[in-house]
Parts: sequence; structure tokens; C-alpha cells
Amino acid sequence: MKKSPFILIFTLVALIFIGCKDNKKGKVIETNTSNAESLNAGDTTIYGTMIDGGMNSLVLVTDKGDTIEFISNPDDTTEVVKGGKLNGDRFAVIANNEYGEMMLQSAVNLTSLLGNWRSLDKDFEIKEGGTIVSNTEAESNPWATWKMYNGKLVLSKDTFDVMELGADTMALENKNGIFLFGRKK
Repeated sequence: MKKSPFILIFTLVALIFIGCKDNKKGKVIETNTSNAESLNAGDTTIYGTMIDGGMNSLVLVTDKGDTIEFISNPDDTTEVVKGGKLNGDRFAVIANNEYGEMMLQSAVNLTSLLGNWRSLDKDFEIKEGGTIVSNTEAESNPWATWKMYNGKLVLSKDTFDVMELGADTMALENKNGIFLFGRKK
């Protein structure tokens, strides 16, 4: 009789050890890099079409169907909207919510970005849909794709801040310097 509790405890401990054996689990979820959404994960840019705008505001119908009014800070010393404002143009906007208002940090007119651009060593066309066509045959590393990501312009593997975007000029900046382009006519 004295052995009965000892055998019961020993059996219970043995069952616990058997139940806790190391089971290596395989991957449950694999990363899908071919999916466009996974490639843009983490992008805080708001994309949309301008329907109205004033001196200190920009109203967009976003790609999700929302209508949002973005307000420019009147104390900003630099222009935050690059490429001008025209109803019907597509924009990429970075904004933050302050006091219940969406305040513009930066806005790039994607419609103004499209077209032929030239510098001393580059001659290329930015096309709708994310493609770039190089017009220089001897270029060693031509850009082939473009997109906006977190308010920055990504040309293939190079990432730039859009410093200026006008009717005839574009200035891009990254860690290597400032790059100036003129519109090819």
C-alpha cells in the first residue's frame, strides 16, 4: 500500500516528460514576395486624385474611396506640395493627424512626375504604372522601375527626396547629393 502513491507520482512525472518532448514545427506562413501588397508593406503614403485645393489645402479622393482634406502648415518655410496642384492629378501624400486635422508633411504630384527627363548622364521617361524607359544606350545602370514609398521616390534601387518638381525641372536628393533634371521636349 505504501508503494501505491509512489508509483502513481512516478507515472505522472513520466507522462509529463513524454508529453513535453521537443517537437520542431515547420514554417506555418511563408513570405510571399511576388504579392504587390507585401512589397509595399509599411508604406505610409496616401494615394489619391485631387478634387479641390486652395492655397493651404489639398482635397483628395483616396484610392480607398475616402475624401480627405489635407491642410498645409502656414508656418512652413518650404513648399510641401511638389509639382503643383491641378484637379484630376494623382498625388502621393504624407500627412499626420494633429488636433483632428490632417496636416501635410509632403505631397508629390505624380501626374507632373510622368514624362521625359534628362541630365548630363541620364535620359529617361517615367511612365504610368511604375516603369522607366532609358533613352541612353551607353548608360551603365539605367533605372527600370519607379514608385513612391513613405513619401520618397524610389528609382529602381535608388531612393530620393523630391526637392523640386516644376513644369520643366526636377531636383532629387539622396545621400550621394542633389541631382538636377530638365524636362525633355
